[in-house]
Amino acid sequence: MSIKLDWLGCATFRLLIDDLTIFLDTYIDRVSAAPNVGISTAEINKADFIFIGHSHFDHIGGADVIAKNTGAEVIGSNESVRILIEAGVPREQLRRAQGGERYRLSDSVTVRVYPSLHSCIWIPNTFGPKTDESQTGHLNLTENERWGLRKPDLLPSGTDPNLIKEIEEHRKETLGSSDIGGALCFLFETPQGSIFFQDTSGCWTGVVSDLRADAAILAMAGRPNIDGEPIQGSLTDYIGLMASMLKPKEIILGHHDDWMPPRTKDDSNPRSLKPVIDRVNLVRPGTVFHQPKYLGETELLK
Repeated sequence: MSIKLDWLGCATFRLLIDDLTIFLDTYIDRVSAAPNVGISTAEINKADFIFIGHSHFDHIGGADVIAKNTGAEVIGSNESVRILIEAGVPREQLRRAQGGERYRLSDSVTVRVYPSLHSCIWIPNTFGPKTDESQTGHLNLTENERWGLRKPDLLPSGTDPNLIKEIEEHRKETLGSSDIGGALCFLFETPQGSIFFQDTSGCWTGVVSDLRADAAILAMAGRPNIDGEPIQGSLTDYIGLMASMLKPKEIILGHHDDWMPPRTKDDSNPRSLKPVIDRVNLVRPGTVFHQPKYLGETELLK
């Protein structure tokens, strides 16, 4: 069995299992200041399934185009399905999931859906800290108090006005919802092994600690959410926790490139990743840490 993975920027991946083509998120078409991933949504002409981790534009954007062009079935939350219906995707292509479902993708491949958590986007300056910089506080707040803390997501002063205009238009034109819609994570099961996928830095430890994955695609952005509370630590700590629970043989990171400059930063470079690699080597010695380039066709579970 051949299993290959293409990174398409942000938290979007294309998983190829023999003749099966699976998209994990679909946000490919980005602002001009972001690095080009080497392909556009309109160029994609083959997809059997699309899995959407949550409904924000930087995850579900482009799902309508790929679904209409390929006839792929889309699995996502109620909110994801709602906005895809509004975008004109035929209902028969859409599958609602909340966690607890299991789908057959082929004679030999199935996927289990689990409830997950979004990173703590209500905390100001979410994308500011370095990979290994610890953050503390913001504990034991109600949802009312949390959203009262949220401030407008402003671009840095001095940002090119043309880029500001482009970002504003991009947000309006790209499919997505201001609601998370209930974050989901997925465990793909094949005869060769299992592959875990999440598209935002959050988890229920009671769920993840009972799972085992041979390969894990882990989101690394923002302030991680652990069991409904912001991590008292760093992104490095979060990836170490996920590795210690899932016990994967291989790890791939997502959502850590500069997908919307100047709001985001590039944590996919070797210097930024060194603390994470060191932590994974500490908690799971011998783990293979893949560092794919865009469209890099990384072989998994060889």
